[in-house]
Amino acid sequence: MVGALGVVYGDIGTSPLYSLREAFTEHTHVLTVNETNVYGVGSLAFWSLILIISVKYLYFVMRADNHGEGGILALTSLVMPRHQKVAKAGALVTLGVFGTALLYGDGIITPAISVLSAVEGLEEVDAGFADWVLPISIAILVVLFLVQKRGTGAVGKVFGPIMIVWFTVLAVLGIRWILESPSVFQSINPIWAVRFFQGETHDAFLALGSIFLVVTGGEALYADMGHFGRKPIAIGWYCLVMPALMLNYWGQGAFLLANPEDVEKRFFFLMAPEAMKLPMVVLATMATVIASQALISGVFSLTQQAVQLDYLPRIRIDHTSQHHSGQIYVPLVNWALMVACVGLVIGFQTSTKLAAAYGIAVTMTMAITTLIFFRVLTDRWGWVRWKAFLVCVPMLLVELGFLGANIPKIPHGGWFALTVAAVLMVQMATWRRGRQLVAARIRRGERPIAEVLDEHSDVKRVHGTGVFLFKDLGKAPPALMNNLRHNKVLHQTTLLVSVETTDKPRVSPEERSEVARVEPGVFQVQLRYGFMEEPDVPAALAGLKVRGLTFDPDDVTYFIGRESVVAGKAPGMNPLAEHLFVWLNRGADSAVRFFNLPDHQVFEVGSRIEI
Repeated sequence: MVGALGVVYGDIGTSPLYSLREAFTEHTHVLTVNETNVYGVGSLAFWSLILIISVKYLYFVMRADNHGEGGILALTSLVMPRHQKVAKAGALVTLGVFGTALLYGDGIITPAISVLSAVEGLEEVDAGFADWVLPISIAILVVLFLVQKRGTGAVGKVFGPIMIVWFTVLAVLGIRWILESPSVFQSINPIWAVRFFQGETHDAFLALGSIFLVVTGGEALYADMGHFGRKPIAIGWYCLVMPALMLNYWGQGAFLLANPEDVEKRFFFLMAPEAMKLPMVVLATMATVIASQALISGVFSLTQQAVQLDYLPRIRIDHTSQHHSGQIYVPLVNWALMVACVGLVIGFQTSTKLAAAYGIAVTMTMAITTLIFFRVLTDRWGWVRWKAFLVCVPMLLVELGFLGANIPKIPHGGWFALTVAAVLMVQMATWRRGRQLVAARIRRGERPIAEVLDEHSDVKRVHGTGVFLFKDLGKAPPALMNNLRHNKVLHQTTLLVSVETTDKPRVSPEERSEVARVEPGVFQVQLRYGFMEEPDVPAALAGLKVRGLTFDPDDVTYFIGRESVVAGKAPGMNPLAEHLFVWLNRGADSAVRFFNLPDHQVFEVGSRIEI
């Protein structure tokens, strides 16, 4: 539970820094500080946390785990096209991929707005610090991304205790002001939300876009479920996180009623005694760094899943821990995130302006999660439709209300997250389609392996082991056909290896491999990996225990195909998409690194393919 507090709740736990302030003062609207508005905003924050976090995620969606793993890609894999449901599930898979792309936008904005909103607290300590806010925020973000390559294991040990202190302080700050105005507890009654909308209909609707910021970490709960399990996350939520958040939000409401003139200021820090303001800024900065770390790690995991499911090109992925497979570092993504985060801080200047860019991506992702979850209820769990509608329609209506309130943010910064998502969606769709076309072109020249071996039954057998990696079982790999045609030799032991990524997060060692003998000395090997795993072909082959199959791992030559893809006149993709795919293919990481093959034992066979 302590570990879950340090990773899972960082994003939602730092929302009190800016969410209520933006609800009252965002540029699209300004709310008057009065009893109806304060209680109404507090009521909406309370019931948002109940309906979206407690009911939707903790009670329902987190039960839809994919062998213990959560997140929108894991959920999407549960509705991958199967048999007669291809068309319906195919549309949902597309939605799931778009939701994944949206989370990248969230992963860029969260570190920027979190760190900036914490460091801005220095202005409440001393106005002279105003000119230092941007440089300090940028320095913290740069250092945060620079240390990613060292792994999060060592730092993660202190995350939990720091977040326990953070949530305790949130609760204490809230209680301090609630004691001044205990009537703020009335906001539990949803009638105040109704009165809020009656009195400030237009501005109240626009305020929903900022009130939604109290639940922006909801997807993180689901995505990080595989690291900790549903139960510790739920215990942490009900025992500490939710009480601390609500006490702080109620305390902020009580503070505003007592000090309405401070609504334009960063009143979260004003709630603390004068002597505690600087320590609060330091603690808030530590909490926001932890929140940022959780989002960065989540984007790394999303990237790994997308690569394994063939929605993104192969890129370099480093494991930073020998004991925890989930701790990874993706250099290309890390530096891209760093440049984007620093660019956002420089471009938007303040957390208030950044808040306009924040929210719309998350609301869209949550709505997509609900749509996919409906299909999981009916197709995987066997629920009747009316029952599934009773669960999903209320959740979807709430989320669509939040989405509608966020739409006015698009011209003021919301376009950024949508642009990031659109670019990634185009890239993912192009890569997926291009890979399908390349596979189709390769299959045109495929021949059954038995037929090819019969034609070359008289070739010379040479010492050693040849491993030919090829996706299609039962077919002769092009590299093998070229070897037989030009070199006219076959290794004494020949392994035809196919690596499959399953829709499970991880595959047990017992299910890892399947071996079939094709003819003496020639074996077909099927290796299976989960979409959260990194394929290690040499290790898997070394672990094979099959009668009649023995070889020295140091005397193996790995033959892999390297396709040189060029844009041509062949049907299947429009010219722009073709050129994009060719460019992506050129930048893809080598299969040697992806399959963890030893460099000095690899023989690449090239082929030219026109799409």
